[in-house]
Amino acid sequence: MNSQAKKAARWNFSRTWPLHLLLLPALLLVILFNYLPMGGLVIAFQDYKPWTGFANSPWVGWDNFRLLLDRPDSIQVIRNTAVIAIAKLLFSLVASVLFALLLNEVRQRFFKKAVQTIVYLPHFISWVVLSGVLIDVLAVKGIVNGLLQDLFGIEPVLFLANGDWFRITIVVSDIWKEFGFGTIVFLAALAGINPSLYEAAEMDGASRLKMTLHITLPGILPMIIVVFTLSLGNVLNAGFDQIYNLITPLVYGKGDIIDTFVYRTGILSGQMSFATAVGLFKSVIGFVLIVVSYRLAYKFARYTIF
Repeated sequence: MNSQAKKAARWNFSRTWPLHLLLLPALLLVILFNYLPMGGLVIAFQDYKPWTGFANSPWVGWDNFRLLLDRPDSIQVIRNTAVIAIAKLLFSLVASVLFALLLNEVRQRFFKKAVQTIVYLPHFISWVVLSGVLIDVLAVKGIVNGLLQDLFGIEPVLFLANGDWFRITIVVSDIWKEFGFGTIVFLAALAGINPSLYEAAEMDGASRLKMTLHITLPGILPMIIVVFTLSLGNVLNAGFDQIYNLITPLVYGKGDIIDTFVYRTGILSGQMSFATAVGLFKSVIGFVLIVVSYRLAYKFARYTIF
């Protein structure tokens, strides 16, 4: 770096040092809660005992990871996580796009804003609260089963005690909670489409459906690709808060995910080394998926973070 470049760098830092100072608390928090705990990953390669500590716990190498691949419940948990997370990703994306397209057709500004506000609100409600509501509403003698029995004569459905129904409940309730907030990105993308394209299509006699298929969808397709590919990095995050508050031992076979499995084996059962190995396995797979998703986003939509 020549002297002129050094002067420019010093001058820029003299102007922006207050901004760097504002970032310092956030940086310290990230280091304290995200990077320092990484030292504990050594537990995954030990037969860790809290009373002996890191230094005196015997090394077992890859034994915990072999156990992860040998235990049937571990494989089932990984399968459950992938099924639930992928279902959430796909159906939530479709719901967000469809709702954004429908809302974009509304011409009454007041009604449009009111609907936006109503569907955004569930995003800000804790799963602890919503889980309590769902448990009461979906109970055998709850509102939903009462309506099904009174109107259609259907026997009570065990939404939270049957594995297949539990998965459906998890996916549907997550979509209901998050799809409204997810439409923000697509509404912003819709606002960026050139209005002259619609005017030209209208003059040619195109219907609203054809304009949607040939102008609107191609206009937001890059954003759909970006959202989908970047969401692949979180495909193993199936929603700990939601499932932990709703799951029961009756549906472990279909509803138990990696995060709840790690919590139960590590904290409740005391198998800290094995739980750490499972968590590290998930983190490594997640890291690979994040790298792949960014590559795909750049390849198909020219999206880059730099």
